[in-house]
Amino acid sequence: MSDPFVSAALLEGIPSTYGGTRDGIDSMLRDRGLRRSTPDDTARSLLQGAAATASLEGSAYDVETLASGGGDDVARGAVRLSTELLGLLGVWSHSPVQALARMHSLAAAGSVEDADLGRPVNPAGVARLTALGTMLGEPTEAPGLVVAALVHAEIVAAGAFATHNGVVGRAAERLVLVAKGVDPASVTVPEAGHAAEPDGYRAALAAYAGGEPTGVHQWLMYASQAFTRGAEASPLAR
Repeated sequence: MSDPFVSAALLEGIPSTYGGTRDGIDSMLRDRGLRRSTPDDTARSLLQGAAATASLEGSAYDVETLASGGGDDVARGAVRLSTELLGLLGVWSHSPVQALARMHSLAAAGSVEDADLGRPVNPAGVARLTALGTMLGEPTEAPGLVVAALVHAEIVAAGAFATHNGVVGRAAERLVLVAKGVDPASVTVPEAGHAAEPDGYRAALAAYAGGEPTGVHQWLMYASQAFTRGAEASPLAR
């Protein structure tokens, strides 16, 4: 049985690009103090990620505002999700779709009707999320960074939820980076990597949604740069 994650990881230029990206992340984590990272560093990274992911939804508030409980419903939902995200690792490992539903409930509370929280509304999107969950349950030799990028894009492209698919996709990407051991302490800020180039981010996602290998390739090449920017945004990089 073919492995779609591996197939994507072997597209032209992807192995070398992602090898270099992973080396850069590993170097930052090693040289700038992963051994001395603290829960405060993780909390700061998650809060930075919440601010960045909210900004991509048009909600522009700085970290300090969010830390004090400020911001609109989108921003507060992003903070709420960031606070509980790492606690979903166990659920993610055995039921990714259930974890995604919980992510949506956390992110969208206050923005949508309670009946729509965590409930996919697009049948075709539900089928795609189910297929993604099945893929994630199978072993893969694909690099964790590639898996994280593909999970993110697939959730957004599926559009299973009525709202907040981007927020959920970006949160899932971060969770995969933790689960795959790329960033076990969750101190990089991949959401900031995307927010730094919003036009490129949206263009690459649109290319992926086209369903062609060229679009998958464009997304993966873009995402490798976003992961690098996300590492540079880490609290440890200061």
